Amino acid sequence: MNFLRGVMGGPSAGPQPSGAETIQKLCDRVASSTLLDDRRDAVRALKSLSKKYRLEVGIHAMEHLIHVLQTDRSDSEIIGYALDTLYNVISNDLEEEEQEENLPKQVDDLGSQFTEIFIKQQENVTLLLTLVEEFDFHVRWPGVKLLTSLLKQQGPQVQQIILVSPMGVSRLMDLLADSREVIRNDGVLLLQQLTKSNAAIQKIVAFENAFERLLDIITEEGNSDGGIVVEDCLLLLQNLLKNNNSNQNFFKEGSYIQRMKPWFEVGDDNCGWSAQKVTNLHLMLQLVRVLVSPTNPPGATSSCQKAMFHCGLLQQLCTILMATGVPADILTETINTVSEVIRGCQMNQDYFASVNAPSNPPRPAIVVLLMSMVNERQPFVLRCAVLYCFQCFLYKNQKGQGEIVSTLLPSTIDATGNSVSAGQLLCGGLFSTDSLSNWCAAVALAHALQENATLKEQLLRVQLATSIGNPPVSLLQQCTNILSQGSKVQTRVGLLMLLCTWLSNCSIAVTHFLHNPANVPFLTGQIAENLGEEEQLVQGLCALLLGISIYYNDNSLENYRKEKLKQLIEKRIGRENFIEKLGFISKHELYSRAAQKPQPSFSSPDHMMFDHEFTKLVKELEGVISKAIYKSSEEDKKEEEVKKTLEQHDNIVTHYKKVIREQDQELEELKQRINTLTSQNEQLQATVTQQVSQIQQHKDQYNLLKVQLGKDTQHHNSHSDTFQMNGIQTEEVSKLKEELEEWKNKHELLQGQLREKDSVIEKLKSSQLEIGTTEQSSQTGKSGGLEHNNELQKELEMLRSQIQLQSAEISKLQMENQKLQVMNTTADPVLGDSSTRAANNSELEGRLEQEIKELKSEVKALSEEKESLKQHLDSSSSTVAILQDEKSKLQQEVAESKKEQDDLLVLLADQDQKLSALKIKLKDLGVPVEDEDDIESGDQGDEDEDGDEEEQD
Repeated sequence: MNFLRGVMGGPSAGPQPSGAETIQKLCDRVASSTLLDDRRDAVRALKSLSKKYRLEVGIHAMEHLIHVLQTDRSDSEIIGYALDTLYNVISNDLEEEEQEENLPKQVDDLGSQFTEIFIKQQENVTLLLTLVEEFDFHVRWPGVKLLTSLLKQQGPQVQQIILVSPMGVSRLMDLLADSREVIRNDGVLLLQQLTKSNAAIQKIVAFENAFERLLDIITEEGNSDGGIVVEDCLLLLQNLLKNNNSNQNFFKEGSYIQRMKPWFEVGDDNCGWSAQKVTNLHLMLQLVRVLVSPTNPPGATSSCQKAMFHCGLLQQLCTILMATGVPADILTETINTVSEVIRGCQMNQDYFASVNAPSNPPRPAIVVLLMSMVNERQPFVLRCAVLYCFQCFLYKNQKGQGEIVSTLLPSTIDATGNSVSAGQLLCGGLFSTDSLSNWCAAVALAHALQENATLKEQLLRVQLATSIGNPPVSLLQQCTNILSQGSKVQTRVGLLMLLCTWLSNCSIAVTHFLHNPANVPFLTGQIAENLGEEEQLVQGLCALLLGISIYYNDNSLENYRKEKLKQLIEKRIGRENFIEKLGFISKHELYSRAAQKPQPSFSSPDHMMFDHEFTKLVKELEGVISKAIYKSSEEDKKEEEVKKTLEQHDNIVTHYKKVIREQDQELEELKQRINTLTSQNEQLQATVTQQVSQIQQHKDQYNLLKVQLGKDTQHHNSHSDTFQMNGIQTEEVSKLKEELEEWKNKHELLQGQLREKDSVIEKLKSSQLEIGTTEQSSQTGKSGGLEHNNELQKELEMLRSQIQLQSAEISKLQMENQKLQVMNTTADPVLGDSSTRAANNSELEGRLEQEIKELKSEVKALSEEKESLKQHLDSSSSTVAILQDEKSKLQQEVAESKKEQDDLLVLLADQDQKLSALKIKLKDLGVPVEDEDDIESGDQGDEDEDGDEEEQD
């Protein structure tokens, strides 16, 4: 123990041992001591020496410390000391004094070497993961710090070990749920190092509910007002989402974008923001940009943009954009974020166009931002951000492009001059004395014309008033005038990019440009001169502009036809020299930087030369212009003839495609109508089946009534005989009356059933008439209608026979009544008073006669109903004949349509063969020809758009 006291700083006598000797003795004590207390004291002593004697402790003690971690896990104190010692050895986070004594390079190498020794045995990392699971603070916290240091030193190797370890990542995710903030916060730092540049681990962490936990921590800490913990969580979220499409989709599908909205809720008083809040908000804006970055897949970016609009996040960002007192760097990053949220999304672009600044009178946000862009007193990064925002607003937004260009046209300019429009600001910046404003305005105006030939033609109408007393000049003329005056390189580059964009793919603009006799001599003069490196870029752009004037020339001006311009280049410049000057553009360093990403990012205003979209145009035109320069007049003529032939064939093919599309549409409509008629026919068949069953029921009822009538007749005859024999007339008359009442009820029931049948037949007739108005009726419906009419005819015949039988029965009843009267007159006087019986008999006779008259009237009504049913059947038969005629006509029309379609397909095949032959000729002549796949994809896109419109209709 005296030895330990000496090591720990206690008084000792004799010569002091060196640090290496002391460390060696402590290592021996750790390895050989049997008592846990002795080993614990030795490890504690090594910990105290590990910072000052880092190299010695690492060399001699690392193996013993790892052994302690393996064997003494039951004692948390010694485990904690061992982990702290290893952390001091491996970590490069040294004290300031030690940083002064050691070179940083040596420190980095030392930590990396010790880390490599530690992870050489993968079991060591697995053991460390097991220790991190311990809940004891003295074990878990140093374990987290040690694992974080290992990841900093040898990240990929340690990541791979953790990845293959069972439940390795899941164990570390539990750190975020620790109630002790120190461990939770260091767990966030550990996961930051763990998820760097490893997509597999990023996915595992994301699916371990990391997004939910991190967003909860950010909310608990106060969102943007939180401390450095919020910053660490945001950095971890960036690691998980950046360049990881799977995690981005999971973040969007989990509705986590909606939880980002409260981050950007800023109050009216934006003064005095802390540095930490600025940092947090900056990272939050960067996280939004990660989700909508132009480098992401278009589908994922579009879905995130729509989600941000629907949850109100875009509206919140626009509020910050128009707020006062926001720090400049936050405002700049907000503009960049809004730019990418609206880029290429029509819905978001429309909303941004409707945003107004809180001024009096209110001005559109676009106008306010453009005012900042053309103001030379604004910071350079802010002006670049506004330019990027304007470019994103116009990207794939023809509606927005038209609104910007319309503010320049004479018919829409505000005559009062009370408000400044976007077009006026762009013109003002284009012709100001500030070269940066010239460049930004030229690029912004070029984006308003990007891939929009209609607006290029409309912009030719713009007239500018140069000075009082002078006539107005066109915008195109003014640009060329400034170009020829020899302004700054940046201004000329911007104007040349604008002119190249304007003239490309627009023959009318090329004609206007060539109509000025000074333009071509100026361009040839610039290209022919031997100037310095700064002017080489201008020469290359002049060559590009002249090449565009040749390639898109429609030969409408006699003095500036394609052949004459080529001859001019050959005489004054030389073809090789022209091609060499044209190549200066793509070889320039600033061109390569601009081609990397859409956002304009320049270290200084002097480097602001090229625009990203313009680099695409150069790449597209450089090759075709070079080929066009070397082509002869005969080749040009052949090319023009081939182009005309191709256009004619394309028109023919387009026409036939339209015809086929219309026929397909008609066929689809006919199929739908056939389906409708089929369903109606099925319904009618079901109705007919139901009616047949009802008629069968009526038959059964009729047969039953007939049987009952026969029995009642026999019963009545027997009672008449009995009456004659016994003279009981009163009972027989009452029974006869009851039987007549029953027959009357049965006749009424039969009449009601006949009426129901009549209504069903009327419905059937109306349904068959509706079928007659459609084109292709179902064939089964017609056959079913014929069968149904036959059934009805049979049923009517049966009803007629029933009525005849009923009439016969009624006549029998009348005869029986007469017999009863005769019997009344001859009855025995013993049975009662003759006068009373005669009165009763006369009363009964009157009732019977009245009932018989009613029955006759009912029989007559039934006869009339039979006649009406017969008329219905006749009309149904005529309807069926009409339907058969229409069926035959429709079948003939379908056969003719199929024949016509087959002829069209044969004609299309012939046209495709001719097109293929012409394209082969064009390729032999060196003319770029679109592949059939591109043409078919374009046609397919048109067909998809037509299909969408049909569905909307």
